[in-house]
Amino acid sequence: MARDVTFVHLTDLHIGDPAQDDHLFSDTRSTLAEIVRLVGTIQPKPSFVVASGDLSNRGDAESYVMLKELMSALDMPVVYSLGNHDTREGFYRGMLGREADLDAPYDHDAVIDGIHVVTIDSSTPGFIGGSIDEAQFAWLAETLDRHPDLPKLIVSHHPPALGDEPDWAHWRTVHFDHSQRLADMLKGRNVIGILSGHIHHDRVSSWHGIPVVVGMGQHAATDILRSDVLRMVRGSSFAIGTIRRSGLSVAFVPLPTDRAELNVYPLELMLQRAAPVQAAAE
Repeated sequence: MARDVTFVHLTDLHIGDPAQDDHLFSDTRSTLAEIVRLVGTIQPKPSFVVASGDLSNRGDAESYVMLKELMSALDMPVVYSLGNHDTREGFYRGMLGREADLDAPYDHDAVIDGIHVVTIDSSTPGFIGGSIDEAQFAWLAETLDRHPDLPKLIVSHHPPALGDEPDWAHWRTVHFDHSQRLADMLKGRNVIGILSGHIHHDRVSSWHGIPVVVGMGQHAATDILRSDVLRMVRGSSFAIGTIRRSGLSVAFVPLPTDRAELNVYPLELMLQRAAPVQAAAE
């Protein structure tokens, strides 16, 4: 690498209107507008922004039009991926103006300032948990070979499953078997990091030697001190990443918050909505 490359990681933007959506618990448009303003103050200017899924709260085309308008204040490329709250049709129509292949996964890649950014659509329409199908793995294998000399960032809304066996809360990750296959595919590919969201708290893990960076996002924060329920509190953050010849570093930027409770979900609900995804791959 000729120089250090800086980027911004956003996730779980959940753009929508809380007055019309009783499953939206904060003013995500105002939050994103403030983050966009803050990103504009970063020096040196970032090379790109990654927005790793749950871009919209309801997946309607209008929310993506709204998102596009908010993000237009940034004078830099934005890499989008899709999450479980997104709909492919809504994204394609509202963000891209696309009218064909509206149910196709949004898998894509780009080279930005010498970084090969590879985005895999881990969303599983209708369910919470993440998955990667056979055609996507074939696409990924071909894409990873396109620029073997360049450092690679992988973007996936769902983080990979970290353990050596399936997690009981498998709705939080890419399906375990798919995660294992992904790990094998990424070996020796010069992958310097994976950027994800979905679980609504900041977390950094080393997964088979690859940093996995998960962001809290811009909607709400998971109270990780509670394990008996999924308790959501007020909170948001974004991250500034720097890629050096030595590797990836990330600094989190939390926004001020009182961590007031916003909602509580029973874990049984999460498991019920994730179970078909798990069963489909077995």
